[in-house]
Amino acid sequence: MSDKKAILHLEGKQAEFPILEGSVGPSVIDIRSLYAQTGMFTYDPGFTSTGSCESAITYIDGDKGELLYRGYPIDQLAEKSSFMEVCYLLLYGNLPNKQEMDEFNHGVTYHTMVHEQLTNFYKGFRRDAHPMAILVGVAGALSAFYHDSLDINDPEQRRIAGFRMIAKMPTIAAYAYKYSIGQPFIYPRNDMGYVENFLR
Repeated sequence: MSDKKAILHLEGKQAEFPILEGSVGPSVIDIRSLYAQTGMFTYDPGFTSTGSCESAITYIDGDKGELLYRGYPIDQLAEKSSFMEVCYLLLYGNLPNKQEMDEFNHGVTYHTMVHEQLTNFYKGFRRDAHPMAILVGVAGALSAFYHDSLDINDPEQRRIAGFRMIAKMPTIAAYAYKYSIGQPFIYPRNDMGYVENFLR
């Protein structure tokens, strides 16, 4: 945290706000105490000049066309890394070596199946429902089936929940497609890779 401060003069009053330095991008003025100090709010439609959170994972500068994941430009990751390598990077903060990647792939593959009762959720959607609506609805229902990984303060439960989300999304999306065209669901196969399972 920087010792620098921004000073706002308003109707004969003065309010001070800390200036925070990010690892990338411009400095920011921390205005959390603005209302307490001035009785006023900011007005910034669309958050064009407002950071909504602190993140060690993502940096975005839309005006410059910059998107970084853990410091890596997205175009570099798209060209040189697989989807699963990027998932690993987002979860752990670094790109994996071969052994880490093999273990990660195995861990994700172990979670590709969805609970059989979850397939009943699809029957609640019209066949012409938008696939994203189905994906969001079924993904939201996952927490009703996997109670062993709901504590966000437990690193191991967060890891398992992350693995499950990565592993089950292609299954949920593929089921949504199969449902929309009236075909039976196809179970994922653990002897196939992430993309191969999705494209079956």
